[in-house]
Amino acid sequence: MSEQKKQEPAAVVKDVASAAKKSPKEHDGIVYYGNSAQVNSLGYLDYNDFAKITERKQKLDGFDPKYRDIVDYILRITHEIWEERGVGIIFDTYHNNTIAHNCSLTSSGVLPVIAGTLSHLHAFPDRRIVGESVIWSEDHPGYYFSSHRSASTATNLGDSNFGPATGKKIHFRAIADCAIHKNRIYEEWLVRDNLWVVKQLGFDPYDVARRMAKTAPVAGSPALKSPFGLAESVEGQFYPQRYTEKDNSVGEMIKGMYQNIFQCKLINLVKQYFDANAKVHFICDKDLCGREEIQGTIISFLASFPNALHVVERVTYNDRPGQSGYDVAVRWRLRGLHEGIGMFGSPGGKYVEIMGIDHFWVDDNKIQEAWVMFDGLDVIRQIIQGDDETTASGHNDCELCS
Repeated sequence: MSEQKKQEPAAVVKDVASAAKKSPKEHDGIVYYGNSAQVNSLGYLDYNDFAKITERKQKLDGFDPKYRDIVDYILRITHEIWEERGVGIIFDTYHNNTIAHNCSLTSSGVLPVIAGTLSHLHAFPDRRIVGESVIWSEDHPGYYFSSHRSASTATNLGDSNFGPATGKKIHFRAIADCAIHKNRIYEEWLVRDNLWVVKQLGFDPYDVARRMAKTAPVAGSPALKSPFGLAESVEGQFYPQRYTEKDNSVGEMIKGMYQNIFQCKLINLVKQYFDANAKVHFICDKDLCGREEIQGTIISFLASFPNALHVVERVTYNDRPGQSGYDVAVRWRLRGLHEGIGMFGSPGGKYVEIMGIDHFWVDDNKIQEAWVMFDGLDVIRQIIQGDDETTASGHNDCELCS
């Protein structure tokens, strides 16, 4: 037994190296690929079954040996921290100088992560987090990235940042991107559907956003209330450039879709990138089916920020084990003025920054299913930031709040 165990790491390294030679090399600073053959993928497995897997396919240098691969690392620490209440495991798995991006706000250090976790568990002590997908890559030797989509159920038994305890049961999705090295997360991007959470709790989203605007870090610093320069989709007199895909890879297809639809406003190209019966799971539990509904929602969203700059920060994709197509994670950012009538109501002229993370199932170079995630509550907070009660009440017309 002991001799066999000693031989396993060498075999793992050989298998990983062999798989890597067959992997697409798209590390262009935006698109990254992870070979699913190197990990035990979650797929449709329940965590009860996933946790019983003992096979090791990936060698994680510098990681606790209990983690079989990077997918197991993400799912296991999520379960242990949130469901087993092992909050102190954060000290073992987060860097002391972790940078955490939470929508338009950013914190530094492990202590805010601890505080936020305790606060959330106080408000929702029975939270269950079901992993739906973990999309990953090894960007450089020993440096890993993951994009973890989860669906949660919880009961609001304690006071929260949203308001007093309601006793109501809720469900919501979240997506967390993590950059990891030697057992520690050193940067994290978290997007949770907080607008849907607030609606289920029965609170007025504008009342909650107004309180958040008063306590947000930017509230006390006039220098940070406005951007240094204005981000727009045009550069001076130059119009946004249409993206010409270099090949038929999924990475190129995704970059083309975002640039051409969201930056160049070629919404007619939805029919090129989305299957005729594509499904999109939008925020606030809104499900779209078919190209017409997808186009309509994109138009409504962009109408609120018609001249904003839309940038894709990262694309990560994996093969779908035992199935055709790819699982794709995309992190994007929109910056610009709320200057149009659309999804977020009457324009207030405020500068808004939206961080979003989307997941896709792509097959035959068409999007078959998508999960779109950004924090609508944080968007409303920015729209009414700095307004007095009278002015803010004039913007209580977000379509998603009805």
